[in-house]
Amino acid sequence: MASILVVGSGLGGLLAAVRAADAGHRVVLVTKSVLPESNTRYAQGGIAAALFRDDSVDAHMLDTLRAGAGLCDLAAVRVLCAEGPARVRDLIRFGVDFDRDESGVARGLEAAHSRSRVVHAGGDATGAVIEAALVATVRRRAAIEVREHTMLVDLNVDATGAVRGVRVLGPNGAQLALSADAVILATGGAGALYTHTTNPSVATGDGVAAAWRAGASVTDLEFYQFHPTALAVPGTPLVSEAVRGEGAVLRNHSGGRFMLAEHPDAELAPRDVVARAIARQMKLQGGAPVLLDATALGRTLLETRFPTITAACRVAGLDWAVDPIPVAPAAHYWMGGVATDAWARTSLPGLYAVGETARTGAHGANRLASNSLLEAAVFADRAVRALGQPWPASASAPSDTATRSTHLSSPRVERRELQQLLWDFAGVHRSGVGLVHAAGALDEWAAPPATSRSVAALEDRNLLDLARLLVSAALAREESRGAHYRSDFADTRPELAHSRSHSRHRATRHPELVPAKEAIAC
Repeated sequence: MASILVVGSGLGGLLAAVRAADAGHRVVLVTKSVLPESNTRYAQGGIAAALFRDDSVDAHMLDTLRAGAGLCDLAAVRVLCAEGPARVRDLIRFGVDFDRDESGVARGLEAAHSRSRVVHAGGDATGAVIEAALVATVRRRAAIEVREHTMLVDLNVDATGAVRGVRVLGPNGAQLALSADAVILATGGAGALYTHTTNPSVATGDGVAAAWRAGASVTDLEFYQFHPTALAVPGTPLVSEAVRGEGAVLRNHSGGRFMLAEHPDAELAPRDVVARAIARQMKLQGGAPVLLDATALGRTLLETRFPTITAACRVAGLDWAVDPIPVAPAAHYWMGGVATDAWARTSLPGLYAVGETARTGAHGANRLASNSLLEAAVFADRAVRALGQPWPASASAPSDTATRSTHLSSPRVERRELQQLLWDFAGVHRSGVGLVHAAGALDEWAAPPATSRSVAALEDRNLLDLARLLVSAALAREESRGAHYRSDFADTRPELAHSRSHSRHRATRHPELVPAKEAIAC
């Protein structure tokens, strides 16, 4: 029996904690806010899996590979799609009540899928239903100790380079060390890097930043997916891709359907294509949002199939059954993260990463719709199954974990300025000139100290590290691929169909880019 520390309370963290407890391990689960608060809670789209007779693992793999734009790891995609159906059935056993129709479990079609395979719960409240079921399951496990309002600060690494626990900021404002035989990071993404995001405020990339500072390899950080359709009102609530799957269309300010000229699949094109097309239309319209027209679907379907979106529209004073609603892109999902193998193991012995914190290689340069919850479930399960197994020989300890040098006179980073900087120069559209400007501005800021007793200050520390890494990665990839688009390198270059990773081996203001093990070009 081992002591396992799980950091994060989304689907990946909750499922890992349950699996580890059921395997006989002692588990401590820490989460920065309350247990149910995570990216998972706000997921609308559903879970994609080859559950139906007219579908197959191979078909799901092919769709995933196509969306990944040549950067997927084929082995990771095979694991995701082959083990996905079993993990969905696990969720059902844990109490997730997926929507049903006369044929059994209901399913929907989403962008870039060749067939209907996405299952939902509560209409457009899939994440909330999953979160509630798993939170209840965690609370029933006596072997799981839950620590809420406890923020990850840094990883504790021993002289051999192995992770032996973490340092956290507790609810009383004091920092303390928590020891463990293994640490599973499941802290989600970093939507707070951008001015507009569908993520909750807790998504500040804490796990990725802490892993990088400890010396772990982080990969593909240039690939940030912008959801094409966030409601253009304060809070930018997500408008699920499933709405377009049901037949809603995008219109410009004159009422024209502009996606017909952008891609053969029109509104059901891959997310990066739709997001860039919307951004171009907005530029032509002086920055005004485009319109999502779902009026043809009818009030009954909209209110029963999409109750969460209907409520968000109502709060904003909109009636989407009568009028098209304003939408715009927003930062949604990070394909990059802490590099892992097919068993969620990172480059540091004792450290696992799952969910959006991890870069498994399953998503490549652009995640296929509704593969995110599936990935969290599949690799959380695999991480627990790998506990106690020998660490792969390829894992390497960091050679240097010194802190980044900064001028003593550097001003403290301001989050709103950082978010606007990345939105303007490292967002949907990028260029070398803009990225160089962003890198220079980021280098002028200093991070709050690691000893801070403020959650916000420690979050800003993480965001500054991650912003520098993202911009550096975007500068290094001189092509356009998947979710990464550069106007000065608008074409995809076949010779760049591999990943590059940042590993903190030198204390430099711009971490050196070193080639990672090449992913299989797909």
